[in-house]
Amino acid sequence: DGTVITEVDTTISDRLVSFIKARLPQANIISEEAVDPFADDAPYTFVIDPIDGTDGYSQGLPTWAVALGILDRERNPVGAMISAPRMGLGVDDLFIRLDPGKELLINGKPFFPNLQKDTIHQVAMASSGHRLCDFTNFHGKIRVFGSAILHLLAPVIYPEIQGAMNSSVYVWDFCAAHAVLCHFGFRLLYEDGREVTYTDRLLKERKNTGEFIFAGTVRGVVDLQNKIKVVPR
Repeated sequence: DGTVITEVDTTISDRLVSFIKARLPQANIISEEAVDPFADDAPYTFVIDPIDGTDGYSQGLPTWAVALGILDRERNPVGAMISAPRMGLGVDDLFIRLDPGKELLINGKPFFPNLQKDTIHQVAMASSGHRLCDFTNFHGKIRVFGSAILHLLAPVIYPEIQGAMNSSVYVWDFCAAHAVLCHFGFRLLYEDGREVTYTDRLLKERKNTGEFIFAGTVRGVVDLQNKIKVVPR
């Protein structure tokens, strides 16, 4: 898609794909760096971004993550593993594990987020936001990490960030974070309020969303969309 890629991206992708295929050969695998066949009746679909935030990673910045999302047979986001080695909560490492049907673990310990985030004061968002959005009605703070996964995780894991938004993204840019959001009852919506779902366009055709996506609590995401407007284009 024209973004930066490093040898590390392809190496991580190859290793993860090989590991999954050896243990769950019947599963679908969608990686940013590799194309594999897609079966509609597969029990699971693994969605891999070997390095989300490669541009920052290539410059030595800490804001990047290795992300693996899991969809069930009905294409619901049900699991995730996310490693952000330099973005921990009071420590260097951040490793999120969400097995389907299990509790979410951060660095091996159960995690319970602050769910009182219905009013938006801080937002994590894409670096293109200043060009594509109208901030007239928003008087809070913007956090830009350069990683869609970290942006969309932020309302769940960082205590003072209530919402997130990202411009046109691919399925590997949000699937893992979406599973974490859903686990705690947060929502991921398109500009017009539709829920983000996993269509053939995203999974089989590997197209991007073509529009912004917004993350937050049920009420918080509405507040976010009211405060920050996407400029018509």
